[in-house]
Amino acid sequence: MAYTEKFQAMADRARAEVNDIKPDQVDEMVSHGAILLDIRDKEEHDADHIAGSINISRGKLEMNVEGEIPDLDATILCYCNANNRGALSAAALKNMGYKNVRYINGGLRAYRAQ
Repeated sequence: MAYTEKFQAMADRARAEVNDIKPDQVDEMVSHGAILLDIRDKEEHDADHIAGSINISRGKLEMNVEGEIPDLDATILCYCNANNRGALSAAALKNMGYKNVRYINGGLRAYRAQ
């Protein structure tokens, strides 16, 4: 998918603000209590997702996340299909005060490809 220059620049800034994790680190982090947060739309989540993930679409993230994940110290792993929405979501959560938020580098596609 081709993105506009402004959107891609915003996503690039978000990636610079938050840490990522490699797909092969996901299962271990989840086994130690990390929360998987699928920020794709419900239809995307319904079609495929990482088992055990919470789904809050990017468009409603800031409005609904505190009800699902009230602990600002929780380790949260955001993901989308690739990188942009995951990184944008992680940056938004960091701005909301969540201290241990990351995004899965390469998203669901990279997780499934390993």
